[in-house]
Amino acid sequence: MQTWQHPTRKVILASGSPRRRELLSAMGFSFEVIPGGQLEENAFIDPGDLSGSLGRLAVAKAMGVAVHYPAAAVLSADTIVVCNNRVLGKPAGRADARRMLEALSGRLHTVMTGVALTCREIGFCQSAVAVTGVHFRNLAPDEIEWYLDSGEPFDKAGAYGIQGKAMIFVDKIEGCFYNVVGLPVKGTIDLFKAFTARKEPRNAANE
Repeated sequence: MQTWQHPTRKVILASGSPRRRELLSAMGFSFEVIPGGQLEENAFIDPGDLSGSLGRLAVAKAMGVAVHYPAAAVLSADTIVVCNNRVLGKPAGRADARRMLEALSGRLHTVMTGVALTCREIGFCQSAVAVTGVHFRNLAPDEIEWYLDSGEPFDKAGAYGIQGKAMIFVDKIEGCFYNVVGLPVKGTIDLFKAFTARKEPRNAANE
């Protein structure tokens, strides 16, 4: 019997994020990792329509891989951090990471992840956006420097990883924890449920 964890088609994760790979594996999927090409994210993200533009970015990333694997189910995701109406991407360096952490200190910020699933062969393409509120306690300057010295902030949106050393910065969260890590669980499950419920051609073959 087909379930959302076991679609009849090959599943591709179009992301090189080890955190997304771990989460998707923990959800029970068998999949291949094939990262797509780099997109100019700033060209997609519209501050006036963060949810819509983030969903479109996730779709574009999925489509960039799906064009080469039309029979596969391709999943992609993209995460942003928003604080005081400003989008915080990955820091450009230590000084940039410090500025981000200082901005997050003692404040509530929002983590948004757009996730998309597509299969070109059957014309399936859906996306979802999950939103989680994260409260940081007040951070002392030496705590920020300690975290910068760890090297952890530099490949992460907002300059922190909640699943790593930055866990000690968090006061509380409102919403899906795994969304902050990089892949919303319910949003991902809902996409695969919609996909496996879709009637496929009888001669569809796995790639």
